[in-house]
Amino acid sequence: MQQPVEIRPVKSRHDFKTFVKLPWKINAGDPCWVPPLLMDRYKVLNREKNPFFRHNPAEFYLAFRNGEPVGRIAAITNRLHNEYHKDKAGFFGFLEAVEDPEVFAALLKTVEKWLKERGCDKMLGPMNPSTNDEVGFLIEGFTTPPYLMMPHNPPYYDRVMRELGYTKAKDLYAYLLNKDILPPLTKLERVSQAILKRKKVTLRPLNMKNFKDELEFVRTVYNDAWSRNWGFVPMTPEEFDFVANDFKQIIDPELALVAEYEGEPAGFALSLPNYNEVFAKIPSGRLFPTGIFTFLTQKKKIHSIRVITLGVRQKYQHLGLSGLFIMETIQRGIRRGYDTAELSWILEDNDLMNRPLIRLKPNSTKNTGSIKRP
Repeated sequence: MQQPVEIRPVKSRHDFKTFVKLPWKINAGDPCWVPPLLMDRYKVLNREKNPFFRHNPAEFYLAFRNGEPVGRIAAITNRLHNEYHKDKAGFFGFLEAVEDPEVFAALLKTVEKWLKERGCDKMLGPMNPSTNDEVGFLIEGFTTPPYLMMPHNPPYYDRVMRELGYTKAKDLYAYLLNKDILPPLTKLERVSQAILKRKKVTLRPLNMKNFKDELEFVRTVYNDAWSRNWGFVPMTPEEFDFVANDFKQIIDPELALVAEYEGEPAGFALSLPNYNEVFAKIPSGRLFPTGIFTFLTQKKKIHSIRVITLGVRQKYQHLGLSGLFIMETIQRGIRRGYDTAELSWILEDNDLMNRPLIRLKPNSTKNTGSIKRP
């Protein structure tokens, strides 16, 4: 006889390990799912080490049926989000569950109760743990593997969530381009060169020898360029450094581009090698004892990149720097040996980015969605 779903907060080290490793069980058999590195997941979910959780209380939960773990979820508050947007939103994240509506319902109701007790009047998610990290459910594009730091989940997630009464908050798009589109870009290339010549714009790669000062440059751009975006949350210096130090280990400086206008910070675009190509070959998620050899040999064979960030400060958005960044990234990426790029994620109503990308006729578009409780 099947027992009711039991929800337990994560309290012990054993529970925490179960929470971290549950995605391997949920996604077993999906050839497109890419296992993350365990060491990275432990670090991101560590509420003592991840600076996000230092000022944002959170609770982790596991769902059990018949004594077996069948789901997980995190209840998350975000003080800076609510201060910035002047609302009382709460969040759920890191949701993984078997195809069982009762499991989903039990997990989500537990989070709703926790958030209401802390004064929240609505729930958004998944945020893992915020819009500065992985966001959303995959709702289209299940036949291809995800790019670095993009979600991938079983197809039933969206259906079950809607059956439980949750609705879409926002669509997030991912555009896939390859080097075969370069010939039609001659007009964009001419426009880009004109911008560089006439607009007093300089474009350069990130200076890794001066990484600390460069981070301050990027923070200046980030907190201005994205400030009007849906779900924007200012990052504290500690959070920014936490993410940047991880990126520093895998960054290709030639694909981290800085734009200046008359010597002032104007824009920033970051593309990262798609290390998911490597992680897919380490199914356990463990670098040691043998995964490190796979990592070291396979990272030299990465052929794709993810354009993870592209932003222009508001007062310079009339200069056409977004097209300049796209053109330069494509050309530099091809010279560096990459043949495919995913530009993600982009809000459904970000016309400044969506229009030029649609005109490029991308090979495909993936869609991830964020879900809210009405």
